[in-house]
Amino acid sequence: MARLIRSDIRHISDATNNADSFRVLRGRVSVLKIAPDAQFMLYLELAGFGGAVASGDHTFHFPCGECTVTLEDVAVQLGLPIDGSPVMGVSSFTDPAAVCYQLLGESQDDGDKYFSGIKFTWLKAKICGLLATATEGELMCSARAYIMHMIGAVLMPDANDDSVYLSYLPLLADFSTARSYSWGSAVLATLYRELCRATEPQVNIGGCLILLQSWALYRMPFLARVSHQPYLYPLPLRWMTRLGIEKSSDVPIYCLRIEQHAREGFIWMTYRRPEITNVVPSFALIDSHIWYTNTPIINFNVVEWYHGDRVLRQFGCIQPIPDPPNQLGDDHGLTKRGKVQLD
Repeated sequence: MARLIRSDIRHISDATNNADSFRVLRGRVSVLKIAPDAQFMLYLELAGFGGAVASGDHTFHFPCGECTVTLEDVAVQLGLPIDGSPVMGVSSFTDPAAVCYQLLGESQDDGDKYFSGIKFTWLKAKICGLLATATEGELMCSARAYIMHMIGAVLMPDANDDSVYLSYLPLLADFSTARSYSWGSAVLATLYRELCRATEPQVNIGGCLILLQSWALYRMPFLARVSHQPYLYPLPLRWMTRLGIEKSSDVPIYCLRIEQHAREGFIWMTYRRPEITNVVPSFALIDSHIWYTNTPIINFNVVEWYHGDRVLRQFGCIQPIPDPPNQLGDDHGLTKRGKVQLD
């Protein structure tokens, strides 16, 4: 473990044996809590976000071995595309309001001429204001607003913000082209980056925490009360219909359960069970050949390395001793402000 953790940074593993240092990670998730209007649902599916609509070095070392959230989890749990063009493009605009008028039909008025993000409250009002007599252009604008809210509030949220980066919007200009982007790998790259940030003491966490929690509960069902909870799609819905984690439990209790049960109770190939295969759509399995690859995954400035070779047991393979993880150097600390080592 020591060679996987840089010696020049503070890491929460330093406090593993100190009960007074346990903490609960607080993250920002702003679930819309309204179903997408049936009038524009077609555009969400066309853009590749139909499966994710209802859901509202990055490995873990448990007693069972090394494991992590993978491209398989993103594809199977959320139905997002994991192959295609990287999610990247223009990150700043000379006239952001013009971009909003073109693709959303209007622009937020917050007094900032050069804004870089769109507020969730404005997007929600835009979505809820859709009329039954809306034109095709208005439906497309509302669909983009819904996807933008989903990206910034659930799939790739920033731990310290209440808006979504405007830079994602041009990627949604053409819905058929939008599907060609690897949104799933962008979601995973963001989650990996946030897991890295969360190793620092006193740092909140962003990223797709719904996916992270659902991954943990499907792999380690002993952490939740799962009796009589139906299997639905997207798979995280199983934990939203009725709360799966007991509220009375705290961090030391979860640590104890993992120590006691993870060795024999960890489910390596959880999606092979019939009750799950029966609800997962076939399009979520199309790119299964790249689940166990080694490759960089990208979300604009976020560049993370995906190490499928370190968790081969999750794909039904024999796990040899893996090579040392790839290091990305200064690229790992880049932010949208163009600076390094800043949150």
